[in-house]
Amino acid sequence: MLLFDPIYLLFIAPPLLLGLFAQWRVKSTFASMSQVPARMSGAQAARQMLDSAGLHQVGVEQVPGHLSDHYDPRAKVLRLSPEVYGGRSMAALGVACHEAGHAFQDAKGYAPLIIRNMAVPAANFGSNIGVTLATIGLFLSYQIPSVGNLLLLAGIVLFAGVVFFQVVNLPVEFDASARARRHLVSANLIAANEEHFVAKVLNAAALTYVAGTLQAIMTLAYFIFRLMGDRR
Repeated sequence: MLLFDPIYLLFIAPPLLLGLFAQWRVKSTFASMSQVPARMSGAQAARQMLDSAGLHQVGVEQVPGHLSDHYDPRAKVLRLSPEVYGGRSMAALGVACHEAGHAFQDAKGYAPLIIRNMAVPAANFGSNIGVTLATIGLFLSYQIPSVGNLLLLAGIVLFAGVVFFQVVNLPVEFDASARARRHLVSANLIAANEEHFVAKVLNAAALTYVAGTLQAIMTLAYFIFRLMGDRR
């Protein structure tokens, strides 16, 4: 139903286009920076970064998939894609040390990370159920306004958890990238004049988080707009 509503498209088209551009930029930038050689692999750089902070207990593992890299706070493990784990490039070092930055945050009790992790269940639930309830509510609002508006309101409340997660996630990701860039230079894993190569990869990745946040905000704004419109 939402896809056929021109008003919804007005809300969602700009962040959606930004998201598509961000995905293209991540892939193209990663491919380009993968051609710029580094002195060690992503796994070695991440291991050195973790050990420098005394995080010897945090593991570094290889997992299948393209750009499937992430830090698992429950298992205390960095999971790196093959091209990052074994890649000896600026792209591999940037992504690997970005994930190590999340391990730093976890070890230091970084408040936004704690809040983000607490918001994960609400975000997962709201991303599916919230949109479903809101969509059903929009449909029923034309047939049974009282029921439809109640479901729409419930969907808005649930989807607000998704927006909250996305907003809190931004400083978490930006901080992890900043930690990675500082460590790579300070530990002499890369030269100071090579830092801009890593910055290209991390800035491209940051744009995807910004686009995702804007998509969530504009979707929530659309639902609120519809709810307020039905009440006038």
